[in-house]
Amino acid sequence: MSDLLLDINLQQLPDEYFGGEWQVANRVLNHNDPSSPLARAARLVLSPGQLETQPIPPGPSQTGQWAVMRDEILNRPYLSFELPNEATRALVTRLRRSADGLHSQLNLYFASGMEMQLDRA
Repeated sequence: MSDLLLDINLQQLPDEYFGGEWQVANRVLNHNDPSSPLARAARLVLSPGQLETQPIPPGPSQTGQWAVMRDEILNRPYLSFELPNEATRALVTRLRRSADGLHSQLNLYFASGMEMQLDRA
């Protein structure tokens, strides 16, 4: 991604910014089960309330639900994911967007310790 990306203030960010089709650009598993749907995902599709994970290597997708939650004190966003075999949440640690809004980069830190960087173009 050659466009300059700008950091977005997560406390004032509309929840709609998290939706869309995201490509997994980087992942560190730590203690996460390497066979879990999120650990194997090549792409996440976040439509209103609906989650679809598409795995590596290509195979059947899994669908579930997702939601944005915010802590009461700092208003930090968390993404809650519920799939048939996995339920977890991830702290949004960074969101960057290009000035035209066409390119985005989302960094997540999961309760299991997994870290994921997602790109949208």
